[in-house]
Amino acid sequence: MTWHPVADLAEFESRPLLAREAGGVALALYHVDGAVYATQGRCTHAGVPLAGGEIVDGFIECPAHYGLFEIATGRAQGGPVCRDLATYPVRIEVTGVWVRVEPGGA
Repeated sequence: MTWHPVADLAEFESRPLLAREAGGVALALYHVDGAVYATQGRCTHAGVPLAGGEIVDGFIECPAHYGLFEIATGRAQGGPVCRDLATYPVRIEVTGVWVRVEPGGA
């Protein structure tokens, strides 16, 4: 797996949810309670970009059918979503946000 620079912490000042790409993988980045998390960027149910959703109490709500995923773990929280999101390791270097993904992989 390779580490990729994907954002700067300052980008989260106006919005706690960002869409990014790293190593050919679409990502959603979340800034929640002082921590940064990364999951796959699309809902496992309908393929909708999660960056258009809302963060609610540590969950991302898909904008299409309002399914919930736990941000920290990617776990699906019941219908209509039933498959978990892939999650990716995140590290912060000074103010840079880096995510580790398999090159060209999911």
